[in-house]
Amino acid sequence: MSSEYDVWFTDDASAFLARAGEHLAEDPVTGTVVSTTAQRFADHGVPEDLPFAWFAVVTGPTGDIDGVAMRTAPFPPYPPYLLAMSDGAAVALGDALVARGEEVGGINGLRPASDIVAGILASRSGSEVRVSMHSRLFELGRLNDARPVAGSLRAVRAEEAELALTWIREFFLDANEQAGRDRNDGHHADHFSREDIERKLADDVLRFWVDEDDRPLHLTGWNPPAYGVARVGPVFTPKEERGRGLASAAVAQVSAELQVAGNRVILFTDQANPTSNAIYQALGYEAVADTIELRWG
Repeated sequence: MSSEYDVWFTDDASAFLARAGEHLAEDPVTGTVVSTTAQRFADHGVPEDLPFAWFAVVTGPTGDIDGVAMRTAPFPPYPPYLLAMSDGAAVALGDALVARGEEVGGINGLRPASDIVAGILASRSGSEVRVSMHSRLFELGRLNDARPVAGSLRAVRAEEAELALTWIREFFLDANEQAGRDRNDGHHADHFSREDIERKLADDVLRFWVDEDDRPLHLTGWNPPAYGVARVGPVFTPKEERGRGLASAAVAQVSAELQVAGNRVILFTDQANPTSNAIYQALGYEAVADTIELRWG
């Protein structure tokens, strides 16, 4: 590892936020995944079944923070997630991960840092890095009206937790299919648990679009805001209810409420899914950055 850089690891989310919070606040949009995960762990504790749950801070020659990363993914190969950092910081992080001795078979996050770290780790096993998925991060500018749809948006109720869980898991599988992949290749459905649903219900961040008989037709959720940024998702409509504008109507209303509350509103899309990309851009979401999922071995 270059002596100009230092890589600090911690499994204490509160300690990580205390050290890296100002850095994350400088770009809360691209830092959303790290910020919301760290805040959730600080507030609710680390899920017991996670095989890895650490955060890292890379400081440069001046002692200032150059980049941050985490390893908290609940699905194989449990890829670390990287935010933007200099090439030198990425090399230092890659070297530190090698020295740490953990088996790593993938990297998620922003480029080019993700490519650099993946290259260092894959070379240790003589493996070739491949792209598993491209995602795009959007931020809402001026919200455009969605076309009127019958029904209304309401909070998901405690007794509807099992339906919400089923739909969220189906969301991940359908997203793979809509992007032209095998249903089980890409997004992982089985990592989302009843405990996750209970937490989201407690945070009041799940909504159903219901018909005049109060029958759920669609689900939209979001993450509690971190540093003034709220990330929308998941967004799911059962196949038999699609084509009626439910997703657009629900996301538009949720987005409006989050904006009125003073938040910047963002979401991720799979670049291979033309349907979701078109829906969100029509509502006024604008591309901010691309992220990558890299795998090897």
